[in-house]
Amino acid sequence: MRHAGPWSIALLLLAPAASAHAFDPTPGGEVAHGARIGRVLGCAGCHAADLTGNDWSEAGFIRMRSANLTRSAARYTPAELATMIRSGRRSDGRVLWQMPSHLFTRLTAAEMAALVAWMRSHKPAGPIAPAPVLLAGARKEIAAGLFRSAAAEVAVQGRAMPPAAGPGHAQARHIVRATCAECHGMDLRGGTPYPGATPRPDLRLVAAYPPADFARLLKTGIATGGREVGLMSQVARSRYSHLTAAEVTAVRAYLVALAAQDMTTRAPAETGAP
Repeated sequence: MRHAGPWSIALLLLAPAASAHAFDPTPGGEVAHGARIGRVLGCAGCHAADLTGNDWSEAGFIRMRSANLTRSAARYTPAELATMIRSGRRSDGRVLWQMPSHLFTRLTAAEMAALVAWMRSHKPAGPIAPAPVLLAGARKEIAAGLFRSAAAEVAVQGRAMPPAAGPGHAQARHIVRATCAECHGMDLRGGTPYPGATPRPDLRLVAAYPPADFARLLKTGIATGGREVGLMSQVARSRYSHLTAAEVTAVRAYLVALAAQDMTTRAPAETGAP
């Protein structure tokens, strides 16, 4: 691997081996599989549908455009791309910002290969994104430990996992780690991910959703009662609508199992039982 540094070695050790606990296969081969996973993970949202990048500037906080992945795919080797995605750091050592690399450290080797193949299937187009500029708001949050680079986030959360619920839920746990944990945290308890953000709910509330309602939410963004639910509705339509029906069923079963674990754990204290 060119420009290999200590982070490259660490991320190779961190990367999981091929596993049966992965996203369902996608008809059409590796590139089609990478395209589906890339949409579920939000790559096509942050980097635009054509992967040429989007403006993510925020007044007083940061001036930045997400990377033009068509240019990155042409510039770097597949191994370098995989390391960047997992590590939050370019091959020359520069860190990435606003990239949720900590969510992708547990993707299987086959999933990562499919993602990279999908990126490399795009012809280079558009300009290379300039380096981000951290403004006063970002610098203040960095100093307070509230805003971290992608590489720093990997150091903190790269090995973290959502709660276990038994081997029968391993696939869903894998999927949820790479997706839902972005907003709801690795413990899936929700909360406020950054100052001023709308609080996210504890995902154990999914136990109250009938299976058909949960499937409709993830496919259409419409919650029980015909409601739009803000960011979740947008994310469902753009990302989770690409989950397979079996994946949706597995995710719900996993979250219901976590809710049941909570009830079992809390029941003695709440009832006064010894």
